[in-house]
Amino acid sequence: MKLHQLKIEFVAEQDRLLLSLATDDGNEVLVFLTRRCVKRLWPVLLEMARSSPDVAVQSSPEARAALAGFRHEQAVRQADFSRPYEEGPRARPLGSEPILAGRIQTRRDANGNHVLSLLPLRGTGVHLTLDDGLLHSLCKLLQDAVSGSDWDLALRLPWPLAADSGSAEVRTIN
Repeated sequence: MKLHQLKIEFVAEQDRLLLSLATDDGNEVLVFLTRRCVKRLWPVLLEMARSSPDVAVQSSPEARAALAGFRHEQAVRQADFSRPYEEGPRARPLGSEPILAGRIQTRRDANGNHVLSLLPLRGTGVHLTLDDGLLHSLCKLLQDAVSGSDWDLALRLPWPLAADSGSAEVRTIN
């Protein structure tokens, strides 16, 4: 089963983010992320980005930060945020209600990709294999969703972006 689309949106009534994951075989998994979970998840995602082999081998912190920022912008630019999430009936193997992520685990797969596991306190969760493009896209979607919440939480990237250096580039993301 391969990831087809993902969406993160703030659900005010629940005061949670809803992560919707659609697979290419017609399944969907829904995961609620609390503010507390997001505060713990964000540093994990940033560490994953920093530990990419080409970033980690840079000799200075400035070089690592610059390359991480470049990789982030490159991935976000190449991602297709314009297509809306395809709503519709799908099988939900983990149940019709969203699972509540209470644990986060990470590891690397045999190909060196990061695997992010979002797990409830008890039971089965979801395991996402993240290449660099998907990792940085997930970061962007998470930032956008949190900025639309009333959590008074800012998810900042610790590396410089070209847009921060005076570039007038404008991006519209749905």
